[in-house]
Amino acid sequence: MNIESPSPIAWRFSERAGQLQSSFIREILKITQQPQIISFAGGLPSPATFPVDAMKAAFDKVLSTAGKTALQYGPTDGYLPLRQWIAEMLSKDGATIVPEQVLMVSGSQQALDLLSKVLIDEGSRVLVETPSYLGALQAFSVYRPEFKSVLTDDHGLVPSSIPAVADGARLLYALPNFQNPTGRTLSTARRVELVETCAGLGLPLIEDDPYGALSYKGNPLPKMVAMNPAGVIYMGSFSKVLTPGIRLGYVVAPLPLVRVLERAKQAADLHTAQLTQMVVHEVVKDGFLDRHIPTIRELYGNQCQVMLDAMAEHFPASATWTKPEGGMFIWATLPPHINAMELLDAAIKENVAFVPGAPFYANAPETNTLRLSFVTVPPERIRHGIAVLGKLIAARM
Repeated sequence: MNIESPSPIAWRFSERAGQLQSSFIREILKITQQPQIISFAGGLPSPATFPVDAMKAAFDKVLSTAGKTALQYGPTDGYLPLRQWIAEMLSKDGATIVPEQVLMVSGSQQALDLLSKVLIDEGSRVLVETPSYLGALQAFSVYRPEFKSVLTDDHGLVPSSIPAVADGARLLYALPNFQNPTGRTLSTARRVELVETCAGLGLPLIEDDPYGALSYKGNPLPKMVAMNPAGVIYMGSFSKVLTPGIRLGYVVAPLPLVRVLERAKQAADLHTAQLTQMVVHEVVKDGFLDRHIPTIRELYGNQCQVMLDAMAEHFPASATWTKPEGGMFIWATLPPHINAMELLDAAIKENVAFVPGAPFYANAPETNTLRLSFVTVPPERIRHGIAVLGKLIAARM
């Protein structure tokens, strides 16, 4: 059938489509693909940490011994042996997590989307840290919530500030370990206070924990889901400890919620790939992560220290920054008159990139802030890139 001179389609997008925003970080990454750019922008794990041989061996074994099962559709909640492994891993400090509470997802970003679908209506109040993870703000924003920012300080979220903004809130979203973007970590005392505060208010607490295993000293703090499994929703991921390319994460929630999340996932993609779940289970089931993660910690800890030393040498005294004890990020605050977005334009001309801090704020962005990631940049390029940034900042003093 020939259609002559078709009329242009007048696309009529939904109101929800109008809420979709491009990730500022992803837009920057398009620029940083150029090899001459020293990029402190991406939150990408270092490819040097990817266990290629272990993954290859696991793929070979799964496909040779259970290939027909691995290549078939799977259950929506996920591959049971992997869910059992996750439940056992989280059943610590007196808490008991059962496999029925675990839902496998296609990267923890899908968990954020599913949680948004089932917990947020238009106008619902959502509490977030100041600043917060950009990907979470994007996921929540599609459903048009009312964001309320919870006070934070140099030690992270301040639990005592929650009751003033909690009236009618549907959830509080927090990253307690080496937070993205600031690198801050919530102390054990604050974790206890946060869990008790949310429980007292009947407020669901989302504990997003992609970086918890990446403590440079190997001393992770207790998980809040262990303190109150009935009120804390835990999100985890294999992206930072194995590889992000497999897009495999998980959400652990009270049974009434996880069953609703399961129905939402059925509508989204039926299930997460059975093959990758079986491969990951094959890799992790015999303690591989206990041997592998220390190598990641050592690499990231060394490169973090290189960046901190370079900042101390080249940044002006009026600038301040966090000193993370794990994870992938340093957060810098410049004098108030310096706009980090304008600084980025100048830095890119000098072949250096970072992420301005403003997009990480749900409300009242602080334009003199920026996020620096050090994990994919070799030490000599870290030193050079920070020296360039230091000169550009000094020129604006």
